Amino acid sequence: MKLPIIKHLTNFIEENDEDYIIETIETLEALTEVASLKDEELDVLGEVISNLYGAIEVDKMIKEGTPKKEALNAFMKRVLGSIDS
Repeated sequence: MKLPIIKHLTNFIEENDEDYIIETIETLEALTEVASLKDEELDVLGEVISNLYGAIEVDKMIKEGTPKKEALNAFMKRVLGSIDS
């Protein structure tokens, strides 16, 4: 996951609507079922999907009252903590 991408997507959600991100996730997840995709292509799709889910999580924290910068940092700490476990 990349913080600058999640931040950009969070701004997109604020300016538009979370539904665009959800529909994009559904579309990309459907693409992962294409049998002819190479592992590298699946990895890229997975990374993009992860960033989209991350933006939704950060947006949820912001809507609950957490300042944006704090929400982004808390999310990344949580992700890094789960990787270290």
